[in-house]
Amino acid sequence: MNIRNIAIIAHVDHGKTTLVDALLKQSDTDLGKVANQEQIMDSNELERERGITIFSKNASIKYKDVKINIIDTPGHADFGGEVERVLNMADGALLLVDAQEGPMPQTRFVLKKALAIGHKIIVVINKIDKPNARINHALERVIELFMELGATNEQLNFPIVYATGKLGKAGLEPNINAMTDIKPLFEKIVESIPIPGSESEAPLQMMIVSVSYDNYKGKIGIGRIHQGKIKNNQPIARITREGKLTNHKTASLMCFVGLIKSEVKELSAGDIAIIAGIEDINIGDTITSTDNPMPLPPIMIEKPTVKMIFSTNNSPFAGQEGEYCTSRNLKERLEKELDNDVALQVNPGKSPDEFVVNGRGELHLGILIEKMRREGYELQVSRPEVILKEEKGITMEPTEDVWIEVPEKYSGVTIQRMSIRRGELKNMNVENGIAYFHFFIPTRGLIGFRNELLLETKGLGIINSLFAGYFPKFPEFGTNPRGSLIVHETGTTTAYGLLNAQERGVMFVGPGVKVYEGQVVGENAKADDLVVHVCREKQLTNFRAKTDAVTDDLIPPREMTLEQCMEYIGDDELVEVTPKSIRIRKRILKNNLRK
Repeated sequence: MNIRNIAIIAHVDHGKTTLVDALLKQSDTDLGKVANQEQIMDSNELERERGITIFSKNASIKYKDVKINIIDTPGHADFGGEVERVLNMADGALLLVDAQEGPMPQTRFVLKKALAIGHKIIVVINKIDKPNARINHALERVIELFMELGATNEQLNFPIVYATGKLGKAGLEPNINAMTDIKPLFEKIVESIPIPGSESEAPLQMMIVSVSYDNYKGKIGIGRIHQGKIKNNQPIARITREGKLTNHKTASLMCFVGLIKSEVKELSAGDIAIIAGIEDINIGDTITSTDNPMPLPPIMIEKPTVKMIFSTNNSPFAGQEGEYCTSRNLKERLEKELDNDVALQVNPGKSPDEFVVNGRGELHLGILIEKMRREGYELQVSRPEVILKEEKGITMEPTEDVWIEVPEKYSGVTIQRMSIRRGELKNMNVENGIAYFHFFIPTRGLIGFRNELLLETKGLGIINSLFAGYFPKFPEFGTNPRGSLIVHETGTTTAYGLLNAQERGVMFVGPGVKVYEGQVVGENAKADDLVVHVCREKQLTNFRAKTDAVTDDLIPPREMTLEQCMEYIGDDELVEVTPKSIRIRKRILKNNLRK
């Protein structure tokens, strides 16, 4: 069969998912009932809410007599573990670039991996219908990026397609009026992306790059057939990452048709196969023939850089809102996540109720906590910390390259905040009243900074970061010290109590909320912690009083998201996460013990 395997690379929010939608809708593929949906690929509710791709996905598109397998990759560096392994399934890549912004930091990360594998790249300048589109500027920046990443002459001679994914149009010239549909992009893919090697007579070899769960078929593995053929009910051998060999039989063989998994009898080299029938199949396993078992080289994944302690919820409100609250539930759920996420590591903590979870960044771990919360789990998490390592007697710590965009008037405060956190300014330029900075900073300096930047720039700052590697440990630094407002006693907050407390700082809760002793309900204006009476009730007398002024003078509380709570907490605080609420608390709840 005539096949092309292609990955889609883009920075978050450059229109990758919208473009795939346009390709799916204008192809000869039968999409069934999802045909009229927006964002067909981002099916997960978390992805739809945040407007970002988190999990890599596959789709297959039929165009004339060619089958095009598309692999959608996440744009965030925190999900780099997903990207690194799925690139092995493709023979080429579409590099999607926003016509206004040009290539961004995360594009650089994935493009570097794709060029190193030797993929053929097609550059798509997307969103050319934007009023501020700078098509030539974006193209120049792409060429500079290719040269910087050491592309070969052949890779530098890349084909260019101009598109607007939202309108579902593409063309070889940057003129929207001359475009009619997305066909020119299909033609370029068929023409430029190499046909996978047809070694279908060689012994079977297939690498599992992603795993999912089916209620009827159990655990299923997805991967690309490197050589040979695979049939339904065929005896196969599996070689794990550790080199252990076991024999199995394919219970079900499927491939993608559109977005649906469809049963087939046989697939050959170059196609993307889905197999069921191996109970504990894992990412990085090689499926091979029983007569001549040969392992493929294992997938190399970069190590995690940030760790957090997950523990069972032991607050006074434990077990009231969630279904799964015990350490056994927590352990089983984290082990299940390890099957699907190769960039995650889970180690036992100091007590049986604690687990040290290592990940690629705050967002990576934040998404995991959010998924667990929605599934009915209750847990407590500590402040994110960086993972240090020893090399030749020197302590090394992870560092990041950070790109920040702020309106010019906030450039002074941005440089000041970054230099407190040991950030080194590498580059700066100002265009049309926007200041662009490039900093080099230790990862621990970046923890808690995103929230601070948004507050300092009135929500107008944009920040992107990329892991730069391990460097000798930087000197210690003090971030902005701040204190918390702590509840004095368990009860329900009242408007009267909050009226007195709000003069001390910013509140996180409104009236009528159940709280307990030791819970954090606000940020103190000073650097020390302060205990406040938020449950105090007005003493009743037999004098009439005008009470309607009380609720009018209340300032609305600051709504804290999970990520903001993770960035806010200090070393002596925890975030309590339940399906219905997110609370910040002190590790030691009793006020007199804490002193």
